[in-house]
Amino acid sequence: MTNQSWAEQRQIEWVQSLLTSYHHWTGRELIERAGSVDQQASALFSAPFVVVSHGGQADPILNYGNQAALNLWETTWEDLCRTPSRLTAEPIDQIERARMLAEAQARGYIADYRGVRISKSGRRFVVEHALVWNVLTADGVLAGQAATFSQWKRLD
Repeated sequence: MTNQSWAEQRQIEWVQSLLTSYHHWTGRELIERAGSVDQQASALFSAPFVVVSHGGQADPILNYGNQAALNLWETTWEDLCRTPSRLTAEPIDQIERARMLAEAQARGYIADYRGVRISKSGRRFVVEHALVWNVLTADGVLAGQAATFSQWKRLD
């Protein structure tokens, strides 16, 4: 890992929101919550499954992706964190993606999502069995949404 942006204090705090919110909605832990918050941030960044999130803006911008996400989307941390979340899907798939995010927002989370996404280089892949959840602040305010999955298939 040459980029250490994931280790900045605001990212460590965001990871804590990701982990706490995941547990809040699912009753499970995304990763083992052992060690310091810095160690947890490192463990999530290095996890063998994808974790990606966006903020709560009207047109949300991606604000976190672990190494598995960066590899899958064929991008850098800097490019990922200035990408509108909707651009992770092709225009034809953006309506379904928006519907899924609205459902997750209304329910708190959804499990077993399947959808087509596109990498920075234009390679398409199908995400299988994704879990999408609302990310909450410490005082329970909606701050964004996140997704995790460990199964995908390249389409081209």
